[in-house]
Amino acid sequence: MSASGGTKAIVAALAANLAIAVGKFVAAAFTGSSSMLAEGIHSVADSGNQVLLLVGGKRAQRASTREHPFGYGRERYFYAFVVAVVLFTIGAAFSLYEGYEKLTHPHPLTSPAWAFGVLIFAIGAETLSFRTAIKESNAVRGNQSWWAFIRRSKSPELPVILLEDLGALFGLIFALFGVTMAVVTGDPVWDAIGTLMIGVLLAIIAIVLAIETKSLLVGEGASPEVEDQIRHALESAPEVDRIIHMRTLHLGPEELLVGAKIAVSHDETASEVARGIDEAERRIREAVPIARVIYLEPDLDRTTSATTA
Repeated sequence: MSASGGTKAIVAALAANLAIAVGKFVAAAFTGSSSMLAEGIHSVADSGNQVLLLVGGKRAQRASTREHPFGYGRERYFYAFVVAVVLFTIGAAFSLYEGYEKLTHPHPLTSPAWAFGVLIFAIGAETLSFRTAIKESNAVRGNQSWWAFIRRSKSPELPVILLEDLGALFGLIFALFGVTMAVVTGDPVWDAIGTLMIGVLLAIIAIVLAIETKSLLVGEGASPEVEDQIRHALESAPEVDRIIHMRTLHLGPEELLVGAKIAVSHDETASEVARGIDEAERRIREAVPIARVIYLEPDLDRTTSATTA
């Protein structure tokens, strides 16, 4: 994923959420709707999350130090995990609490036209933001399904924005449902039900995000396709007899560590082995540009030696 694509989607979502949050709070003040208040908090939480993603992207660009010799690329994973925590604790927990309060202490809505106007505006703005996220994701998604893209992407920003925008759209639909039913039936309990639906939705999205970003934060290797490219690049080097074993690890979305033990001919001199390793590294970087940290350990092919003996 290009960093510019992720940043564009984040900025679009941030602009939409800030405008929407103001409208939702105004509507909540005029109508007394708990679902509108929950949606306002939801938009504030989403805005904060987008700021966190921007901060994480900026901090990840810092140069490596003695304490962090492999750089700060994983900061993007950390801040994406914080986003999941914020979405759950602020968005979901508040919505569930507010829905429970309205369910146990219902009160009628006033000036529902404010709620309808703001919700229609918000749905339009969120649709534009979601469209931007889809467009930027399609540029890097390839032939993967949307679920596979969210599960397998090594860049956390676009999957986070996609799920946030999807959750925001469904949350608005739930709020519109609750307010509409409350007005049509005259029963404010429907507004509480809409609020509870928003809370459950946000909790599910937060859990999915937490699981996926935790996996990235702990450390994931390259995808099978990328590992195949690395293996092919190594095995195509004339100085490499075979790969004994190989490990990969993402130090960040655009930085991959590759470690491998390779079998070389026992007849080669030290200088020939060194030149062979340099050539193998060049081939890997040519095939997989994000393979920026490469450690190759030469060894004798003991299996072949044993068979020959």
